[in-house]
Amino acid sequence: MAENRSDKHQDGSHANSESNPNVDLDKRNFLIASSVVGAIGCAAVAVPFVKSMTPSERAKAAGAPVEVDISKIAPGTMMTVEWRGKPVWIINRTAEMTAELGKHDAQLTDPSCEVTSQQPSYCKNADRSIKPDLAVIVGICTHLGCSPSAKLQPKGDMGDTWSGGFFCPCHGSKFDLAGRVFKGSPAPINLVVPPHKYLTDNTLLIGVDTEEKA
Repeated sequence: MAENRSDKHQDGSHANSESNPNVDLDKRNFLIASSVVGAIGCAAVAVPFVKSMTPSERAKAAGAPVEVDISKIAPGTMMTVEWRGKPVWIINRTAEMTAELGKHDAQLTDPSCEVTSQQPSYCKNADRSIKPDLAVIVGICTHLGCSPSAKLQPKGDMGDTWSGGFFCPCHGSKFDLAGRVFKGSPAPINLVVPPHKYLTDNTLLIGVDTEEKA
C-alpha cells in the first residue's frame, strides 16, 4: 500500500525515530546543551545579585574607626590619615602654638564654636581638642570642599600677622591651628572635628566618640 511505502526508504529501512538511533542521539545532545546553557545563564544572573547583597571591603572600611599611632608626630608638625575617604589632620601643637589660639578671637567668625555640628561637645573649647597639644581636624574646606594647605609656622609667606594655621588655595579661606575660620574667608564655618578618643597616650582612635570631657 502507498501508506506503507511512505514509511520506508528505497533500501527498505524505516524512516521513523524509533528505528534510527542517530535521531535519539541528536535529541539528547540538544537537551543536554540547552540545560547547560540555561544553568550558565542562571549563574550569570545569580552572581551579580549575590555580590550586591555582600558589602565590599571598601564599603566596610568606609565606616570603620581608624586607629593611629601618634607617638612619632614631632611637636610643631602634623600627620594626615584617611577616615571615611576624608583626610584627617593630627597636629601636635607646641605650647607657643596653643598660646596663640586665644589671641585672635576677634578675627574669627565662630571663635566659641557655636555651630555645634562642627565638633563633638567634648571639643567645644578654646583648643577644640581633648588634649591641648593635639588637634584632630578633617582637612576639607567648608566652602567648596578643597583641601587647605598647612601653614603651621607664623609669618612667612602668609604675612607678619599670621600666627599659624591653614590656607585654602582654591578661594583663599584661612583657618587657625584649631581649624576655626577667619572673618572674610569664603568658608562660612569652622573645619570639622571628627569624633575621636585616646586608647592610650600614643594611640588615637578616629571615628568613635569619647566620654572623656576636655
